[in-house]
Amino acid sequence: MIQVFKGDITTVEDDAIVNAANPSLLGGGGVDGAIHRVGGPSILEECKAIRVKQGKCPTGESVITNAGKLPAKYVIHTVGPVWEGGNKNEAALLAACYKNSLELCVEHNIKSVAFPNISTGIYGYPKEEAAEVAITAVKEYLDQNKEIQIDVSFVCFDEENYELYQKLLEA
Repeated sequence: MIQVFKGDITTVEDDAIVNAANPSLLGGGGVDGAIHRVGGPSILEECKAIRVKQGKCPTGESVITNAGKLPAKYVIHTVGPVWEGGNKNEAALLAACYKNSLELCVEHNIKSVAFPNISTGIYGYPKEEAAEVAITAVKEYLDQNKEIQIDVSFVCFDEENYELYQKLLEA
């Protein structure tokens, strides 16, 4: 099941929420900053441990931590691409964010996950194109893995993204 909501991802009670992280995994602005602020220091501590083990998180990849004080059980941190005009493999990298996050859901027996609008803030990815990539990537993943039962939500902070996702999901 795929659905869309307008709201604040830090209040979502799914098994996992996805963080639109930066490669450092050390927090930042937007969704990333909000998740770290609300979730508290235990998320940052696990992110630091991941950095010690593997270094920064590459674009398109995902890692998982506890959710600290958030109502979710886990935070999946994924690094979306910075928009550079669409000719630097941005769509494939953005699709990888969704697919790699869903892979972590399977590995950790997560049955419900909420995604923000990855890369559409400071990273400048055009909202409509990002929504199309997100929905297509999730649908393809679920279609190719029919035995997997994961409820997927897109949590949109602003009305524009909410309307875009709603329109695309209805089509």
